[in-house]
Amino acid sequence: MDQVKITRALLSVSDKTGIVELGTALAAQGVELVSTGGTATALRAAGLEVRDISDLTGFPEMMDGRVKTLHPKVHGGLLAVRGNAEHQASMAEHEIAPIDLVVVNLYPFAQTVARGADRETIIENIDIGGPSMVRSAAKNHDSVAILTDPADYPLVSGGNTTLDQRRKFAAKAYAATAAYDAAIASWFAFADQGETFPATLPVALTKGPELRYGENPHQSAALYLPQTGTRGIAQAEQVQGKELSYNNYNDADAALELVSEFRDGPPTVVIVKHANPCGVASADTLLEAYKAALACDSVSAFGGIIAVNRPLDRVTAEAMTGIFTEVVAAPAADDEARAVFAAKKNLRLLITGELPDPARPGLMFKSIAGGMLVQSRDNGRVGELKVVTKRAPTEQELADCRFAWTVAKHVKSNAIVYAKDGSTAGIGAGQMNRLESARIAAWKARDAAEKAGWATPRTIGSAVASDAFFPFADGLLAAVEAGATAVIQPGGSIRDDEVIAAADEAGLAMVFTGMRHFRH
Repeated sequence: MDQVKITRALLSVSDKTGIVELGTALAAQGVELVSTGGTATALRAAGLEVRDISDLTGFPEMMDGRVKTLHPKVHGGLLAVRGNAEHQASMAEHEIAPIDLVVVNLYPFAQTVARGADRETIIENIDIGGPSMVRSAAKNHDSVAILTDPADYPLVSGGNTTLDQRRKFAAKAYAATAAYDAAIASWFAFADQGETFPATLPVALTKGPELRYGENPHQSAALYLPQTGTRGIAQAEQVQGKELSYNNYNDADAALELVSEFRDGPPTVVIVKHANPCGVASADTLLEAYKAALACDSVSAFGGIIAVNRPLDRVTAEAMTGIFTEVVAAPAADDEARAVFAAKKNLRLLITGELPDPARPGLMFKSIAGGMLVQSRDNGRVGELKVVTKRAPTEQELADCRFAWTVAKHVKSNAIVYAKDGSTAGIGAGQMNRLESARIAAWKARDAAEKAGWATPRTIGSAVASDAFFPFADGLLAAVEAGATAVIQPGGSIRDDEVIAAADEAGLAMVFTGMRHFRH
């Protein structure tokens, strides 16, 4: 059965967007409108003739509206196969009239959870009748159309549906109920029962924009969004610039996650390239922070991603447009800053609003062949540091240690970060051994000094952070050679004593965190 003329429609929606317009269009085509509760009230207020669901079923709505559409005269009218003699006989015997169109959207469960409602209110916002009607209508899509998205209302306003339309509506409807059930299951598992890794992990995501391609042009990609009110780079407002790519999102996320570590600190700028920070600095102003971050590795910063923890001003925006930059992410930007960026039509400006809380809980997902790895977010915080050398760090060395440690958490392992006076001096990332990361970071610092015309690299007198313990003293000795005077690392190696002895011999101050931050 290809084209079906709509003779009877059942409308029962929580979100009333567009429902009066749809009802008006259907009524103009001679369609009988059947409705429930608030939907019927809204349609009647618009002057439309509406038949109550209780009139159709012969039963009143009861139990605070929990029971109103769960009835054979509703589901029989939806599930009966048109042209099936046995089904038609049952409909005639029990006075069941066919329903050709169902328009349903569900109780706002996820929104109720997001606004922090109490448990009783959350439970009452679990829709039962709505999903049942959706599934019944979708199953019988050969004859029945099911609408769950107001954007589709105009497609049926002419009073007819095609088989191709009904198939598409059914697919969308089942996705909607699956996502709805996933939100409920997630709430029960994580919020209500306090589980970390439930036996079944429901994940429901809504498709956002399709991207030009994935990591490489031969890969396709799209952005999917959670149902909850999560804030992050995916929810940022793009003020200008061409469409974001897969790599743009990935790198901008890395930049935002790192700069969020400083959301309560002084003005801070993060520059990221290929998901690794290549310069991070805190200063009295964003402009000073940007200049210091750029000085760490101005070569890698070309074509990079910038994130800041303060609203952007004109002078900082002007400095940022001095080199080619892919994306700038900021909590806000004043009109003068926006005007500066507007002259760079390809530069994407993202307004994030309040920065994410770096200590927030959550799960992280990584696909592998045949499965999915799931872990909690790395939101660990180091408390008191353990001094393990004869010399304790000075107040400035300790501050630089903590700064370097914060940055190292966001550098691909093996990670080595040199920092001095609130800015990175050299960053070594992603090497197969820690010694090479230490050497690369020192080399980058020397290269930066040559480009800037400094007499010495900024690793002289710096603090160095290692995301995991030094398995041998060689990595630490490379840091000594680079000029570091203080070290922060997790500790825990079977050769800790050897590493501590090497630090003492070099006159270094070293502290242990007792926590590592691998990032793969």
